[in-house]
Amino acid sequence: MAFAIKPKLPVASVAGATTALVLLTALNFVNYIDRYILPGVQEQVKGEFHLSDAQIGSLTLWFMVAYMLTSPITGFLGDRFPRKPMIVVAALFWSGMNLFTASVHSYSSLNLRHAALGVGEASFGIFAPALLSDFYEPDQRNRVLTIFNIAIPVGAALGYLIGGTVGEHFGWRASFIVSAVPGVIIALLIAFFMKEPARGASQHEKATLKKGTVLSLLRNKAYLCSVLGYAAVTFSLGGISWWMPSFLQRIGGRSQASAAYIMGAITVVAGLGGTVLGGIIAQRWSRTSAKALYLVPGISAAIAVPPALICFFGPSWFGTQAYTLPGLAVAIFFIFLGTGPVNAATVNAVRPEIRATALAGQLFLIHALGDAISPRIIGVVSDHSNLNIGLASTLVTMLLASVIFFVGAGYAPPLKIDEPAPAA
Repeated sequence: MAFAIKPKLPVASVAGATTALVLLTALNFVNYIDRYILPGVQEQVKGEFHLSDAQIGSLTLWFMVAYMLTSPITGFLGDRFPRKPMIVVAALFWSGMNLFTASVHSYSSLNLRHAALGVGEASFGIFAPALLSDFYEPDQRNRVLTIFNIAIPVGAALGYLIGGTVGEHFGWRASFIVSAVPGVIIALLIAFFMKEPARGASQHEKATLKKGTVLSLLRNKAYLCSVLGYAAVTFSLGGISWWMPSFLQRIGGRSQASAAYIMGAITVVAGLGGTVLGGIIAQRWSRTSAKALYLVPGISAAIAVPPALICFFGPSWFGTQAYTLPGLAVAIFFIFLGTGPVNAATVNAVRPEIRATALAGQLFLIHALGDAISPRIIGVVSDHSNLNIGLASTLVTMLLASVIFFVGAGYAPPLKIDEPAPAA
């Protein structure tokens, strides 16, 4: 099988690696369910609190502000302390925040709750990839992180479905209660069954944090290109994911549940297909070229632009909505095509002793420059023109991402070994 993973570890360690991959992928799945509940019910939220599109867009802004402010702290902790207990605590915390949403009755309280949710999710987003990278060697990480990231489209799709369907029948607060339970269950499974690997174990060396090593990230061009390219993609994907359910309701005249089902189906089929195919292509290509982990997301970002353009403007250009959903599906497919490779490019570009810090830096930048601001920017543009034009702003950053990834390919490090850390 193309995605069979055989970490070069003792049998006991192989079992531990597999357990970690399964449980952390499951928790990532729940993570994205929780994140995409709100877009599925945001038209209900907008109506109840009498909000503008800019205010709706600000809900994700505060989530990302907390997400970003937490990341330097969690990166510091992740390079110095065991990550397993912190993952468990993070999952229990964000599940509790979902339950808290049932008691929210003001826009400011909803913003506060959404910000708190970002704290828990930021912790997991840093610890999990770093922990998995200590189980699997560099030439296996593209496959592992592709599997881990399969949870993104599947979880997002179910988030849309739970939000739209449960919200339409039982009110939008009930959607968050339903989503809180799985996170608690998986957190407990991790606490009892997952092992903590030693830092640097997959590279058969002891990871030691030295003076100047963290600052070396600022001189690491391979790392910077992977992160900045990912930030540009995140701007686009975050904006499209947030506003597309509303777009389908306003432009297409669909009900909330119908828009949620459509967005969920497209996300899970196109997103899952793109994630898997992108990982396979990058894995095979990387056998002959280390640049593959940058070229795959670079090419896919550029190809996603034309179908997205047709999705946003097809009804006005062609006088029909027949091209809206096919255009959306093709665009989502190619955006997700680069998900696994770009994450593998990031972890392979850095030393194991600063991997959590590097991932924290990635998390901070992709959200600060990406989906922390894109929903609000789209909302502001929509308030002054229309949602079609607002969504079109995401196409500029897709092209920018493509350019950055192509530049980054020139700095791609070898996949088999990690480069030594630069001198302080």
